[in-house]
Amino acid sequence: MTPPLQRVLYVEDDADIRTIAVLALETVGGLQLRACASGAEALEAAAGFAPDLLLLDVMMPGMDGPTTLQRLRELPGTARTPVVFMTAKMQASEIEHYLSLGALGVITKPFDPMALAVQVQDLWRQRPAAGA
Repeated sequence: MTPPLQRVLYVEDDADIRTIAVLALETVGGLQLRACASGAEALEAAAGFAPDLLLLDVMMPGMDGPTTLQRLRELPGTARTPVVFMTAKMQASEIEHYLSLGALGVITKPFDPMALAVQVQDLWRQRPAAGA
C-alpha cells in the first residue's frame, strides 16, 4: 500500500507562480507545503520539514532546479526523496534529462491550478515502490 502524499517541499523563484501553486496544492489539494523562493532557501528548509516529495522549478537564478536537487541529495533527509520538476521548456531532450536525474515526471508551466494537485498525486502514485 502506497503511503499518502502529505508533505511537499516546493521551490519556485517567481512569487506569483509560487502563490498560485501554494493555493492549488494546499487549498485544493490538501497538501502540507513548504514553499521556498530559491534553492538555497530549500536547502535550509529541507531538514526541518522532512518532505515526502520535492517539487522543483527548473529555471531559477543562482541555483537552478537540477543543481538544487543535486545539493538536496547530499542531505540525509532528502537523499532519496522523490522529485518532480516544473518547467515551461518541454523539449523531449530536456524532459529525458530531468527523468535521467531521477524525476518521477515533469509538469508543464503554465499549469492548471485546479489540476496541479491531481498531477502531483498521480506522479506520486506512479513512483516505484521504496527499495525497488
